[in-house]
Amino acid sequence: MSENKAASRYAKSLIDLSTEQNSLEEMKNDMVLIEQVIDQNTVLEAILQNPVIPLDKKYAILNEILSKSVSPITSSFLKLIVNKGRSAILFDTTKAFIRQYNVIKGIVTAEVSSATPLTPESKAEIVTVVKRETGANEVIVNEKVNEKLIGGFILKVGDKQFDASIAGSLNKLKKEFAQGVV
Repeated sequence: MSENKAASRYAKSLIDLSTEQNSLEEMKNDMVLIEQVIDQNTVLEAILQNPVIPLDKKYAILNEILSKSVSPITSSFLKLIVNKGRSAILFDTTKAFIRQYNVIKGIVTAEVSSATPLTPESKAEIVTVVKRETGANEVIVNEKVNEKLIGGFILKVGDKQFDASIAGSLNKLKKEFAQGVV
């Protein structure tokens, strides 16, 4: 699903406001919390998406769940987004905020699929290579184990992918045989 343009604009405004208020880190923590709460609670997500539920009910539910855990700026933002009838894009807004925050801070996410869990040494080597190649200040490694890879790994950073898996090599070799290249 492509990122909602309105969500992206709300996220940008929140970043600008929190930077101006010297509360960017606090706002990032709030957005991560809200994203996790919505992601883990399908009922809440359904409530936020439902146009039939009154706005004041939606805000009361969000306020009950989050008011003790988020900053006053975030509480005001939640009230604003709900009162504008935009609660359906709250989840997208949190994701857009985190993406934009990561760009500002030079944080890159690396998706690694491997046949077995990465060793701490392998993970550290991947972080070093990704930092060197992207110029990132920090690298977040999201690891997935996929036994179908047989061995090796597939690394995705942004729109780039590096396939160093045995299964990938075998598929490439199979295609080359089929085309008579080998």
